[in-house]
Amino acid sequence: MTERQQALSLIDEACASGARIGAACDVLGVTIRTVQRWKIQRALGDQRRGPRTPPKNKLTKEERAKILKVVNQRKYRNLSPKQIVPQLADRGTYLASESTIYRVLREVGQLKHRSPARPAERYHPPKLQATGPNQVYSWDITYLKSPVKGEFYYLYLVMDIWSRKIVGWSVESEQLSELAAELMVQICVDEGIGPNSVKLHADNGGPMKGATMLATLQKLGIVPSFNRPGVSNDNPFSESLFGTMKYRPAYPRASFESITSARAWVREFVHWYNERHLHSGLRFVTPSSRHQRQDEGILEKRRALYEQARRAHPERWSGAIRNWDPVGNVVLNGHVQLAVQAKQAA
Repeated sequence: MTERQQALSLIDEACASGARIGAACDVLGVTIRTVQRWKIQRALGDQRRGPRTPPKNKLTKEERAKILKVVNQRKYRNLSPKQIVPQLADRGTYLASESTIYRVLREVGQLKHRSPARPAERYHPPKLQATGPNQVYSWDITYLKSPVKGEFYYLYLVMDIWSRKIVGWSVESEQLSELAAELMVQICVDEGIGPNSVKLHADNGGPMKGATMLATLQKLGIVPSFNRPGVSNDNPFSESLFGTMKYRPAYPRASFESITSARAWVREFVHWYNERHLHSGLRFVTPSSRHQRQDEGILEKRRALYEQARRAHPERWSGAIRNWDPVGNVVLNGHVQLAVQAKQAA
């Protein structure tokens, strides 16, 4: 739907609800005369007639039929026109150019897949929903600069997407699936996680899909989930968390002096993030409060305070009080799914 069509639809909807067309036009920033012209053009439809005579170089029905007959022969049916045309030329045959053959095949719906290879698979964005703590985890590895140029420390970080709490972390000198597996075992002990209760999402890196890691997850009863191939933004919670961490004022601009200092800094950051950071995505409660399901009580007290303030001075409130309702279920890549649905609907 074009912008003009959207504007006409909104104006029609507003007028049907009792609004004046002039007021509706003012809101959208267009004049009544413009809307009238648009409606006339919409009623008339496309008035372009196109060419009145067929082009002189147009293929005849017999030529089109011959092209389709040749390209659908057994030896050509799995080849693209770019491969067919040279082979025909070697045999002393010319039917048409590659672009013409492409156009003919497109018109009859035979251009979708002409190859002996299997068609490309369509991957849908992973969509995991968490209705409480310890249901869906997200994890990733990020680089931390070391004093040696070209060498890094690696921060393994696991978070609960429902509460945004960092449930486990470690700083290592290597990226290994064995180290990731050890971290997950420790998290299960700390959080008291039983089998078949947690889904773990990650990207397609080597440590994430390593044999030791996958075997450990299977043993723990944790269901793995991964990004779509070639898509880097299917893990938004972990990426956002790394952004929050690396833009902290205290984050070293140069490098960490040693792996010990890196671990000490991350330990302080995790404590701040879990226990003191008022998360904007959680109605400004801390991840630990949300993880322990204390957010409802905190938000209820805030709501009562605001309602008391409005009763004391109703003239200072033009509308409802601030929204202090607890955040509901959390969906991994819910925004991606909505975008895909909107694109399909359009």
